[in-house]
Order: sequence, then C-alpha cells, then structure tokens
Amino acid sequence: MNSNNIFPIFRKYKNEKSFFKIISKTEFEEVKLLKDKAEIHHFTANILPDFNFISDMISDFEPYWEISSEKEFETIKSKI
Repeated sequence: MNSNNIFPIFRKYKNEKSFFKIISKTEFEEVKLLKDKAEIHHFTANILPDFNFISDMISDFEPYWEISSEKEFETIKSKI
C-alpha cells in the first residue's frame, strides 16, 4: 500500500450495490443498496483480515471494486 494515499478514497463494487468511503487505513463507511432500502455502516478494522480488506480496496481494487467519487458516494448516501 502506498503510504502517500490521500484520504478519503472512494470505491464501489462492480455491481454498484455497495459504495465505500475509505477514511483511513483502518476505517471506512459503506452504503449498501438493498432491494427496497439502503443502509450505511461505519467499520473500523481490528484484526488482520480487516486491515487486509481495506488495503485491498485501496491498492488492489481492480478485480472487485471500481473507482468511485465523493459526489457519487454522497448522492447514494443522501437517499437513505
């Protein structure tokens, strides 16, 4: 992971059902779109798999995530 990352970083799943705002190397927010509603979750990493998940979103994102933007994230979040 590049230590020069500027946060927040925005990602989304390729199916556009979850949108992520990566706040730091240890925490993120997720807006999850469900069939008839949306949910927001704040997540803080506490164990190695969690740290790895965040690291993957930041640096090795292409197989699972796409780049998103603050505008896209906030638009989806405002629908909650």
